[in-house]
Amino acid sequence: MLFNSYSFIFGFLPTVVIGFYMLGARRREWGLAWLTAASLLFYAWWRPINVLLIAPSILINYGLARALEKTGEARPTFARTILVAGIVFNLCFLGYFKYLNFAASAMNDAFGTGFVLTQLILPLGISFITFQKIAFLVDVQAGRVSRFSLADYGLFVLFFPQLIAGPIVHYREMMPQFRAAPCRYDPENVAVGISLFFFGLAKKVILADPMSPLIAPLYARAAAGGGQSMTDAWIAALGFTLQIYFDFSGYSDMALGLARFFGIKLPVNFNSPLQATSIIDFWLRWHVSLTRFLTAYIYNPMTLSLTRRRMAAGKPIFGGRNTSLPAFLNLLAMPTILTMLVSGLWHGAGYTYIVWGLLHGVLLCINHGWRLVRPRIWPDTKRYNVRMAPVGFILTFLSVVAAMVMFRAPTLSATLMLWKGMIGVYGLTLPAAVFSQLGPIAGWLSAVGVQPAWTSGSMLLASVVRIGCLLVIALALPNTLKMLAAFEPALGVKPDRTPSRLVRFLTRVPDRAWAVGLAFIALAGMLSLGQLSEFLYWQF
Repeated sequence: MLFNSYSFIFGFLPTVVIGFYMLGARRREWGLAWLTAASLLFYAWWRPINVLLIAPSILINYGLARALEKTGEARPTFARTILVAGIVFNLCFLGYFKYLNFAASAMNDAFGTGFVLTQLILPLGISFITFQKIAFLVDVQAGRVSRFSLADYGLFVLFFPQLIAGPIVHYREMMPQFRAAPCRYDPENVAVGISLFFFGLAKKVILADPMSPLIAPLYARAAAGGGQSMTDAWIAALGFTLQIYFDFSGYSDMALGLARFFGIKLPVNFNSPLQATSIIDFWLRWHVSLTRFLTAYIYNPMTLSLTRRRMAAGKPIFGGRNTSLPAFLNLLAMPTILTMLVSGLWHGAGYTYIVWGLLHGVLLCINHGWRLVRPRIWPDTKRYNVRMAPVGFILTFLSVVAAMVMFRAPTLSATLMLWKGMIGVYGLTLPAAVFSQLGPIAGWLSAVGVQPAWTSGSMLLASVVRIGCLLVIALALPNTLKMLAAFEPALGVKPDRTPSRLVRFLTRVPDRAWAVGLAFIALAGMLSLGQLSEFLYWQF
């Protein structure tokens, strides 16, 4: 069941919300049990067999968590063994469904083996669920989680607003909210929930989805080996970047809004990443919960272990301006690249995702290296920030757009085709209808490499206009977190102490004007539903 479907908006959601309020008003436990059952139904809606896959996994992880809780401090070695077994179990569960075919294909490519690829359907939200279960086990072993029941754990794993595409949440930030939730109707929660949900719906169906038919032919041509002109290649790159941007932003808003109906605040997962002025800043804004997980459970333990080894060997460690090159490479660059390799593999089983992760790892290392070197070259931080912020924004934007091509292109060769087109290897094009009317000028243009486009002029115009509008929205307008900051739309979001005039205007609109505007956005979103389209991050 998709959030952007009539059955969800007019059937599932109102039934679940009304039942939650009615049962919760009688007894809070009944409301939470209703919510768990509804989440299980939501999970089973697409493929009922999914329940037969996720239920045993939940029970096994719960049993492992109980074993960790009992052994804990008394038997630390045995507890670590249980933790490792739990992590291996979850990774194998994920690996079988997500990476088995890729591993077989890679073996066939590398060694000429004849492994047969089987058709495996990826269980709903398996990547997000796997990371949440691993984080839960680690937190139990570390003593950060001390009180839980099977009912609590089931609700934590299955809570449907964040089930499809995150955010990746922690038990210790969710269960206190569930335990404190009144499970009754609250006007503010409902108002904030409706606002977030319909803002997200509009982003998905009005802004993101219409980009697909404009860029799909360009990626199909690149996959078939056709060279793209600079115009078409940039339309493909920018178009998909904005499509996945508003698709993921829309889902994140809808997830926040749905959780708020039940009095729950999810963590921030998307915060205007295209406005970032560095690649480090980008990863603090894009898929925030994934960055948080990778940092806490992969990067930090790896760096800590390597630091201890270097200290034991009497070697210098990472220390600000005085950091040596070997220390930088060993304690920052290597953990960063390996962590981003995991990020790439987590996003998808394919060579393009691996290269994408490595590329972002290299970019992050360059960014961190520059932060170490820059004070020696340009010690005036304030003046540097004022003068170089626009340069940082442009470099970050171009890097992100170029890397996003790998998310959409099916192969590395198609990616290279588009990259070469972006730098002008295949020349420039003009719409054929325009080209045919230029007379002698057409010959001169042909001589310098300008050719008639294989796409229509109307498609070019529609693409340019839509990309331009989406860029303005993404880069110039405040996001929903800022607009609704007074109501803490996500965990930890507070109003800006020095908001811009535009933010002040949008957040101080009279209630009636806000209601009218929101009604218009909701109506436009529902009228634009049409053919169902999955969220792009569902496949990751």
